[in-house]
Amino acid sequence: MDHSRAPVLEALEAYHAEQQMPFTPPGHKQGRGADPRVRAALGDAVFRSDVLAISGLDDRTSSHGVLAEAQALMADAVGAEHTFFSTCGSSLSVKAAMLSVAGPHETLLVGRDAHKSVISGLILSGVRPIWVDPQWDAALHLTHPPTSDSFHAAFREHPEAKGALVTSPTPYGTCSDLSAVSAVCHGYGKPLIADEAWGAHLPFHPDLPTWGMDAGADVCVTSVHKMGSGLEQSSVFHLQGDLVDRHVLNSREDLLGTTSPSSLIYAALDGWRRQMVEHGRALYDEALSLVADVRSRLAEIDGMHVHGRADFCGPGRAADMDPLQVIVDITGLHISGYSAADWIREHHRVNLHLNDHRRISAQFSHADDEQSAERLLIAFEDLARHAEELRPAPEMHVPGPPELRLEQVMLPRDAFFGPTEQVPWRKAAGRLSAEMLTPYPPGIPAALPGERLTREVLEYLRGGVDAGMVVPDAVDSDVRSVRVAVEE
Repeated sequence: MDHSRAPVLEALEAYHAEQQMPFTPPGHKQGRGADPRVRAALGDAVFRSDVLAISGLDDRTSSHGVLAEAQALMADAVGAEHTFFSTCGSSLSVKAAMLSVAGPHETLLVGRDAHKSVISGLILSGVRPIWVDPQWDAALHLTHPPTSDSFHAAFREHPEAKGALVTSPTPYGTCSDLSAVSAVCHGYGKPLIADEAWGAHLPFHPDLPTWGMDAGADVCVTSVHKMGSGLEQSSVFHLQGDLVDRHVLNSREDLLGTTSPSSLIYAALDGWRRQMVEHGRALYDEALSLVADVRSRLAEIDGMHVHGRADFCGPGRAADMDPLQVIVDITGLHISGYSAADWIREHHRVNLHLNDHRRISAQFSHADDEQSAERLLIAFEDLARHAEELRPAPEMHVPGPPELRLEQVMLPRDAFFGPTEQVPWRKAAGRLSAEMLTPYPPGIPAALPGERLTREVLEYLRGGVDAGMVVPDAVDSDVRSVRVAVEE
């Protein structure tokens, strides 16, 4: 296939060259109706390229096949059999993938470290989750993806399960052994969905972790806006094999997706694929070299420990890690990751990726260069010099797996949509949660609808909020009260 082509971008250029006149949405009519103040802030090019995908870039019957050609090129670029573009983020894409594998009251194996978008999919679909526990690192107080043995055990206990879903890479950059997990699934004749929202870049360099399609996953969901050059909300999901029907997958996306997709997002996806095919190897050669130097220099700062393969990979841990996620433990500074991230933003205007009670992190991509790296290093060095101002770190107890692991008593859908009441957090222990309680980032729920709340988890969340944790999806984001199910 000719990867020098970018069908969506070419159609957009033709639209402009032909000076087409729209009497269709969007109502701003290529910016002519937009407030000048908005145009000054966003730029005219945004509005000029915001046109309908159909009766705009393509004709009413889509006979030119602009989108179909762009998706075929993307599939070829990453070694998938079929590819679908989404303009509603991987939050939609992963739901479409789940609903193409399991339906209401059917069973799906799901890693319990799944993103909240997966839980939303369970709530909407009525799928019954069988949770597969991730691996708990007691020393680092974080989890790594579940092992293939854990999925094997879950299938033995639940042979009725329609398939499995695993998150890899995690927001911390740790990766599952997808080849082993997919082999287990296929041994039972069941498909594997890989939520690779953080892995859109993986197909384009051999020194990055194995890409899900290469590892045998049946459906891979990627957020190109996270690690690629896509605009926010741009997602791509890929399919191979015959365990998931492509027509079913397409229909589930159509059910959930918008009828007014953004040509801006399509165009950026199309251009990113061309960029990666033509220049991806060289761009990631440079990015990996840059991040190796940054890791080395950060390790020299007193009080900071940069997590690497020795910390994250090996028996009982992850199978691999993405070096572009630079995770720094600042326990030695005796300050919290929450206050450190806030201080760096306030004093250096540098926005960090992930922070928790003891870590901060920086996400690198092919877009970074020596200038951006140097600014980050200066901010971290300055943080170390001013750490005393942020002490002491708030006390925060992170329970271990026995305390954090809640019992799933009711289907997430039934608990979420059933009768509920709001109760003080101290009275919520023993009740069934009717909402997601999600420390964010990384967006992995500590409690979800239908799980029986415990005192330990409630104290963890309440103390976490006081220490700087954000729980944005709760009805009461301060977690002073909790929405619970009214049980018969």
